[in-house]
Amino acid sequence: MPKGYWVSVYRTISDPGKLAAYNKLAGPAVKAGGGRTFVRGGRVEAYDAGIAERTILIEFDSFEQAVAARESAAYQEALAVLGDGVERDFRIVEGID
Repeated sequence: MPKGYWVSVYRTISDPGKLAAYNKLAGPAVKAGGGRTFVRGGRVEAYDAGIAERTILIEFDSFEQAVAARESAAYQEALAVLGDGVERDFRIVEGID
């Protein structure tokens, strides 16, 4: 069964306080949903889109597990705290078997 991945690329962080509050809630929500964070910030070389603020990569055992974690009450609470504190491109993708 292919794994599922959350891929999130931040264009802007307009409210670092909201992001910090989100991180406090999102980390435990992701872990409870079975996610393993592989990339969180760090060095970036952005060649095509020029978006280099922050990149997150989280792996789940399946695409369905990744979707369920995103839809969980705990993660929805984290999103409510984040609000308009960032502009990002967030997607869930299926890995290759």
